[in-house]
Amino acid sequence: MDRELARARTFARLLDHYGLDAALGFVLPGLGDVIGAVLGLYIVGLALRRRVSAVVVARMVMNLAIDLAIGLVPIAGDLADFAFRANTRNVALLEARATGRPRAGDWLLLAAVSAGFVAALAGSVYLVVAAVRWLAG
Repeated sequence: MDRELARARTFARLLDHYGLDAALGFVLPGLGDVIGAVLGLYIVGLALRRRVSAVVVARMVMNLAIDLAIGLVPIAGDLADFAFRANTRNVALLEARATGRPRAGDWLLLAAVSAGFVAALAGSVYLVVAAVRWLAG
């Protein structure tokens, strides 16, 4: 086991297992969740330095984005942060996918989340347009 990977495991344990990520979100609502996501980019940066597949890196970023979105929900989101553990998931992805090609599940998850994002974006635009039309009379 190399030192960088050991540091990443320790970092993930500090953020996820000991609850630093959830505590940041609780103490600094919104901003703490963003700080937690930015800290999680350390593991993504390690994956990039190790030239892990772009699909796996995208999956790691999605884990951070999901963790951020969950954490933005007041109180319940901070409690859910303990269960999701994005950084621990990212270290596991880094260890499992450090060599070789991305798996079919990586592509499927990326496609599903991308489709969900596009649908949410389209729905948001639709709601804004409908609200503006309604307000305009």
